[in-house]
Amino acid sequence: MGKLSGKIAIVTGGNSGIGLATAKLFAAEGARVVMTGRREAELEAAVSEIGHGALGIRGDVSKLADLDKLYVEVKQKFGRIDVLFANAGIAEVAPLEAVTEAHFDKLFDINVKGLLFTVQKALPLIVDGGSIILNSSVANTTGTAAFGVYSATKAAVRSFARTWTSELKDRKIRVNAISPGPIETPIFGKMGLPDQQIEEFGANISARIPLGRFGRADEIAKAALFLASDDASYVAGVDLYVDGGMVGV
Repeated sequence: MGKLSGKIAIVTGGNSGIGLATAKLFAAEGARVVMTGRREAELEAAVSEIGHGALGIRGDVSKLADLDKLYVEVKQKFGRIDVLFANAGIAEVAPLEAVTEAHFDKLFDINVKGLLFTVQKALPLIVDGGSIILNSSVANTTGTAAFGVYSATKAAVRSFARTWTSELKDRKIRVNAISPGPIETPIFGKMGLPDQQIEEFGANISARIPLGRFGRADEIAKAALFLASDDASYVAGVDLYVDGGMVGV
């Protein structure tokens, strides 16, 4: 029997990277997984890859109507949520002098507003004693140049894990954050940087990691599985760094 046998799990941004790896692992551990993603073709491919009765619902977490549609369908099909992994997010770089209103709004709309309403609108369906996992980042602690707005969004996510743990304590819902370090996912190709600059950035970051490498998406998925399962029954309000020692050393 898997660690999530019989559970209903929602993974936002489940069509690639950390979300896809987590959805695959949750399904392998017995969960019925519902994934969201903005790109229909990628979402359909992810559902096919996962199998195990996975369901894909196209949607953008920054659009509240899409979230309403998601939860209407989840309620009709399953009636409850046991695990919610609020994973959907984006990263773009801009030094302070180059930050625009559009850059700020885009990151906060998806990473903060989208995550907040992903959780808020799920609450009526989340069972008492359920698990909510928020995907933050080591950027909520580090001060990497040109990542100011992105880092601020992830600091907000970490703050939510604290406040929501207090607010949901009477329902015994555990809220925790995961803070990945640099992970080998497609997100690095979507930051608007030239290939050479991405390579240089990666080399510089790797040099700061005690384990000497970027992490893998499946390594974050294993941390999410821990927080989702009864193995973490006494874990609440934490920010779990999965970063090869980057922050803690």
